This record gives sequence, structure tokens and C-alpha cells, in this order.
Amino acid sequence: MLSDKVREHLKNQGWWYEEVTEEYHNTLINLDINLESDFSQFYLHAEDGPTFYSRNREIYQICWFIINSNYMLDVKRMHKSLNLPEEYIPLDSFEGEYGFFYNRKTGEILELSLGQAMKDFSDGKLKPQWKDFNSFIEWFFELTN
Repeated sequence: MLSDKVREHLKNQGWWYEEVTEEYHNTLINLDINLESDFSQFYLHAEDGPTFYSRNREIYQICWFIINSNYMLDVKRMHKSLNLPEEYIPLDSFEGEYGFFYNRKTGEILELSLGQAMKDFSDGKLKPQWKDFNSFIEWFFELTN
């Protein structure tokens, strides 16, 4: 569940929409993501164009990207080139050779970069840095103390 802090921030920015589009709803179902998850609640209700910008980084509006781009092809390429488990989906373009990944099974968020971090992840030494999407999005929008 998204925290009140996140919802209020999104509403104050004019990015929160109460009504859910069927297209976005179906997109998340096709990704095999629980519609009650904080991830789904964010992407079903929040939109500021195709991306959100904070901390000098952009993350995708996942539903928008799936519908309007080759996102699923990019996911397949990323899984293959980075040797990522299937449950991880990118939240950004991996520009600068690092990015954020959402684990569809656990809800955790992983920040990953090429080099030692990638090796550590492959070796099981690097664990996701955020236990859930809400914690990540609070950090991303600088809503944490």
C-alpha cells in the first residue's frame, strides 16, 4: 500500500488520478503484478508524462512505456545482456550503466550498476536496497527524513 506521504506528494504535484484506465490495469495484469501492491497503486494512479524525475534521475511510468514503446523488448534485452532473473523489470533505461529494478515476486527494489555491483549481485552478495516499492518511491521523491 502506498503511504499517505507518497499520495499527498503526488496530489500536490498534480500527478495523482483517482480513475484507473482499463489499459493501465490490463498492462499490470499482463506483467503478472499484484494489483493491490504499492507498485500497482503507484502506476495505476500517478502520471507526469512518460517519466518521473527526481534525484537527477528518471524512472519510467511503466504502464505508459509498455503501451507506447518497445519496453517489453527492452526488458528481454536487459535480462539477456545483464543475465538478470526474469522477475526483475527495469524502472529506467539503465543509462549511465546503472539503474533501478523491481522484483515482481518480492516487491523489492534493486539499484544495480555494471562492474563490481553486478558481480556481487550475480554472486548473491548484493541484495535489494529497498524492501518495497513504497520505501523506494519515498526515497526517490526525497520524502524520507
